[in-house]
Amino acid sequence: MKKRIFTLALTTLIAGAMLTSCQSSKTKVENAQDKVVEANQELNQALKDSIQQFKTESATKISDNEKNIAEFKLRIAKEKMENRAKYEKKLAELEKRNSDMKMRLDNYKDEEHNKWEKFKVEYNHDMDELGKAFKDLTVKNVK
Repeated sequence: MKKRIFTLALTTLIAGAMLTSCQSSKTKVENAQDKVVEANQELNQALKDSIQQFKTESATKISDNEKNIAEFKLRIAKEKMENRAKYEKKLAELEKRNSDMKMRLDNYKDEEHNKWEKFKVEYNHDMDELGKAFKDLTVKNVK
């Protein structure tokens, strides 16, 4: 009799432990899924913030380029006619490149992390090249 009660109690205890542990695993899976969803949302928000910050910084650079172009136009207006034509041609090319950069930035819609990083690297490279070209033009003007 004692052995039977002990076996029944032990079986009940094991069955109860199994039922509660199954519930616990299910809860753990749900919690893990919630954490994954939350982490993805945070990653997406961080990416959007990064894109917005980059666009703001780049818009500032483009605006600065536009101001520099306007100032340079005033300076070359005082140049000799032959020099002025040469500078105006180069300046028109720089203006076009600057407006192309602005359009490229405004039209960027893809928010996938890998593509964003690639776009950012290429855009920064092109922006640096534009800045160097503008500096080269103004340095030649000083000589």
